Amino acid sequence: METNKVLSALCYFSIFFAGFLFPLFVYFLTDNPYVKKDAKAALLSHLLPVIAVPLVFAGLVMDMGGFASGAGLPVFTVIMIGLAILLSVVVVIWNVYKGIKVLL
Repeated sequence: METNKVLSALCYFSIFFAGFLFPLFVYFLTDNPYVKKDAKAALLSHLLPVIAVPLVFAGLVMDMGGFASGAGLPVFTVIMIGLAILLSVVVVIWNVYKGIKVLL
């Protein structure tokens, strides 16, 4: 198997073992434009779940009154945590799909 294909696939699969560090290193250390493109796409997709962190904090802030009074379910917090989990699952599935597609 070609080394460039394996390196590109590892950039996508690194979501399981190295987060955004492996695609970042590959992006700066490789000269192949196709591997560089895949490393950039993998890096951006690995950083997507970070967007969910402010959403969860926004849900906590919106539900602050409900927490203080002790009444009701923290609806916004539950919704934002659900969206964060959904976004993370979609990103993992997309990275696995792209990694397999690069290998084939």
